[in-house]
Amino acid sequence: MPHDSQQAPSERRPFPGWPWVAVALAFPVAGYIGWTISGPVDTVAPALIGGAITAAGLAAVQWWAAKGVLGRPGAWICASAAGYAAGLAAGAALVGYHTDLGSLALMGLVSGAFLGAAQGLVLARQGDTRLAAAWAAAMPVLFALAWGATTVIGVSVENQFTVFGAAGAILFMLLSGLLLARFTPSSTRVA
Repeated sequence: MPHDSQQAPSERRPFPGWPWVAVALAFPVAGYIGWTISGPVDTVAPALIGGAITAAGLAAVQWWAAKGVLGRPGAWICASAAGYAAGLAAGAALVGYHTDLGSLALMGLVSGAFLGAAQGLVLARQGDTRLAAAWAAAMPVLFALAWGATTVIGVSVENQFTVFGAAGAILFMLLSGLLLARFTPSSTRVA
């Protein structure tokens, strides 16, 4: 169902609202589950396993909170799990599994790029090329910023978690919610 047309400001979807707050809550929960199962992200295997579990949980909450804007749930969740698993594995290996601010920001850029590409493909396949391009471009930046916020507030990032913590999650939730509001018409729904 394509919905790529230009939209008047009055036709834009409002900020996703209270359901979108669940996205911020999902980060620490899904991240803790993924990290508990996989262990610290200190080699490729934990990055792949923990990244896939974490992203599947996050994507399920995103899909629910976005009220159908993100396409079909199976496609969104599977693409997110695969994209983030590959991105986390690549990004963590690229920085040598280090957890200093610069390393985590670079890891966030890489993992966000893989995730954004995978999720953007799902959005493009449903015909929403504007949101697909904006979402894919934003994910690397949002993940780098979110890792930075988590590190700066003093979270024990040396535990090599699969995803950033609450400070980054709040930042991600706010900025990604504004992105959805800007690039989706209020009538967009996919069952």
